[in-house]
Amino acid sequence: MAANENGRVILAGAPLGNVGDASARLREVLASADVVAAEDTRRLARLARDLGVTVSGRVVSYFEGNDERRTPELVAALERGETVAVVTDGGMPSVSDPGYRLVRAALDAGFPVTAAPGPSAVTTALALSGLPSDRFVFEGFLPRTGSHRRSRLRELAAEPRTLVFFEAPHRIASALADLAATFGDDRPGAVCRELTKTYEEIRRGTLAELSAWASEGEPRGEITLVVGGAPGGPPPRPSDDELRDAVAGREASGASRRDAIQAVADEFGLKKREVYSLVHH
Repeated sequence: MAANENGRVILAGAPLGNVGDASARLREVLASADVVAAEDTRRLARLARDLGVTVSGRVVSYFEGNDERRTPELVAALERGETVAVVTDGGMPSVSDPGYRLVRAALDAGFPVTAAPGPSAVTTALALSGLPSDRFVFEGFLPRTGSHRRSRLRELAAEPRTLVFFEAPHRIASALADLAATFGDDRPGAVCRELTKTYEEIRRGTLAELSAWASEGEPRGEITLVVGGAPGGPPPRPSDDELRDAVAGREASGASRRDAIQAVADEFGLKKREVYSLVHH
């Protein structure tokens, strides 16, 4: 379909806790958007009040439980030439928060998607952790059940890059215990709690130390967990022929060449253009 050039989506980054981190752009977006899709409309109202902003557009709820149903309504608003802003409770939309489904639907329908960038718990915790930040992996929330969580951690145990997770307060003790058992007691980590808020706490130590701390009482608030990568560094780079064979194998399994090149680059920590040039040499 031919999209109305005026319809667009804006992903608006909201403060993690300290309202002083709000950007001038966020204020402008909230005041001018035709539709504001908010993860929690009550929190949006409080944020707007704290910022001294009047939200003049239509406010709708947009969260994990209703995003499948709400997305077509928001695409219809785009078709009417409206600007749709997406705001979560804190941080950037689409990062383990609502937004991805609308981004994909808007792009598929031919509408532009842009951002009013703001704080991110992922990069904030990474920077504060004291762990290597030149290369990292964001894993979102670990599986909720112990067996599934331990299975996922076994898959990640050899990952050389720093790992970042979100975790719920009532699961952090069991998650840290499983991490220590799977990654080793001495692997370094950091629990970042209530980032930018009044009771912000950054607790650094080995996984054994962090597990013992968490077992003493359930921490409160939103938690981002950062864990050091496996020691020894990344595996050696495969030969050019091995990389070509890896791409060919993924293509044989049904992946497009583009996706196969990206997957191989991600697997071995290489730049996509490096693998691309080998395949097309």
